[in-house]
Amino acid sequence: MRASPTSFHWHRRVWRLAWPIVLSNLSIPLVGAVDTAVVGHLPDPSFIGAVALGAVIFSFLFWGFGFLRMGTTGFIAQAHGRGDSGEIVATTFRALLLALLLGAGVILVQKPVAILAFWALEGGAHLEGLAAQYFQIRVWSAPATLVNYTVLGVLIGLQRTGTALMLQLLLNGCNIALDLVFVVGFAWGVEGVALASLTADWLAAIAGAAVLTRLMPRREFAVDRKRLLAPDRMWALLRVNANIMVRTLCLIFAFFYFTAQGTRLGEQTLAANAVLMHMQHFLAYGLDGFAHAAEALAGGAFGAGRLRQFRSAVRATTLWATVVAVGYALVYATFGDAIVSLMTDIEPVRQRANEFLHWLVVLPLLSVWSFQLDGIFIGATRTTEMRNGMIISLAVYLSGAWVLVPLLGNHGLWLALSVFMISRAVTLALWYPRIERELDL
Repeated sequence: MRASPTSFHWHRRVWRLAWPIVLSNLSIPLVGAVDTAVVGHLPDPSFIGAVALGAVIFSFLFWGFGFLRMGTTGFIAQAHGRGDSGEIVATTFRALLLALLLGAGVILVQKPVAILAFWALEGGAHLEGLAAQYFQIRVWSAPATLVNYTVLGVLIGLQRTGTALMLQLLLNGCNIALDLVFVVGFAWGVEGVALASLTADWLAAIAGAAVLTRLMPRREFAVDRKRLLAPDRMWALLRVNANIMVRTLCLIFAFFYFTAQGTRLGEQTLAANAVLMHMQHFLAYGLDGFAHAAEALAGGAFGAGRLRQFRSAVRATTLWATVVAVGYALVYATFGDAIVSLMTDIEPVRQRANEFLHWLVVLPLLSVWSFQLDGIFIGATRTTEMRNGMIISLAVYLSGAWVLVPLLGNHGLWLALSVFMISRAVTLALWYPRIERELDL
């Protein structure tokens, strides 16, 4: 049976939207690698630990504000699908205003945040002193980072992922270049790494604001203040973002718990899990491109009230996400040992990682469904279901780990994580028909 021209049209749209996001996502780990490399050649080995410690703090802190990207994408995609240029502009301004207010809030509460973070991580006096230098500089990037999240959300919602790629490459490219200038050239150490990130974030935010200025329809650019601050639209934005924030915090806690449980199973197991988790993150970065495509295409169809187009977007994005997930599974099955060896040459850690490598072969096939459903629900701004599904899945995961880890050790921990991925998909799949019923009315 030959595919129809319509189906080819959808497949082209999926790849046009997905490949820039995949490419930009894969550039993110490169920044961390360069950060580590430039301080790795400094005389004090604690510089590496200080940068890693500071980066972990900001990863968790900023990841918690990821709702600015996801919530914005859903609203923009729906307005774009309806052809409502006025709401696109108003939503953009609302999200940017919220990003700036939250970023300023992070700066205002930086002292208690730092105290809490260093208390939780317990890195030792010398290490924490160096990490504090990193923190005190990097924290001033908070407004810019959150603006960048918002700009990315707007661009994905408008299906301008090529532009999003350019901005991400600008951000990450500047970060890498300034790392080399500030640390290798000027010998500024940990402070140089932080200053590189700070400068790159603000440059990208300014460039993103300029891009949005050019993309916004001129006739709508003078936003009506009443429309911008309309109570029902502001409440909708806050409600959606609050739900996504709860969902994201649950996800953060799930992976934090995974790491915490790994520490109780010995240093070699902890190190092996860290290596394998990098491979899982690499998987997530790849599949996220298709989830983002689902946000834009399914969200646009949902906003336009077109059930047939909505189903076509869901089918096409899920098909290609599944194909890529199978590709990941085959790569990890065939070359997993070589990938582990590239990441560590410590033989006991490598052997320990290979004991659990088969979980990385299975996880792409288990994870793809939850990633795709996340994208569909974000596009439809059905974040209450996302929040509730994540809470249920976290409870299932913690219960599973509590039973399985004492019985099976680290295999039990990976099994619990696999159950977590399945539970995320099952809960959202059970609620998915509600979206189609709403479009079918």
